[in-house]
Amino acid sequence: MTSTVLIVDDNPDSIMVLRTILESKGFAVLSAGNGREALAVMERQVPDAVLLDVMMPEISGIDVLKRMRGSAATARVPVILVTAKGQDEDLLDGYQHGADYYITKPCTAKQLLYGLSMVLGKPLAEAPDEAPDEEPESFS
Repeated sequence: MTSTVLIVDDNPDSIMVLRTILESKGFAVLSAGNGREALAVMERQVPDAVLLDVMMPEISGIDVLKRMRGSAATARVPVILVTAKGQDEDLLDGYQHGADYYITKPCTAKQLLYGLSMVLGKPLAEAPDEAPDEEPESFS
């Protein structure tokens, strides 16, 4: 079964790059250019995971995350924060508000796919072949 990932980023180039990586590995991809659009997309279709930028106009990624965690429909959807904000306090803030994983930009396809394999609970053997060289058994 194909996993659906929602990419939320105010940078169209970032969405395009992430979409290309994910689609090449068999993921179905939804996208949103801001937090408000992301919330609207999730009202129509709940994704299997969300790649969420933190710094966006209007509604920040952290605010989107808070709203997701407060909604029964999206409370359990895994969220990976993908952001240029890489200070310890930024990571702690993300995790305190319910992020499942945190990737600092710029990131590699390996980091992204590894994070998705972890939050989706899929062994690395089923994950993209660009995942880091880890024993698949450790991610059952």
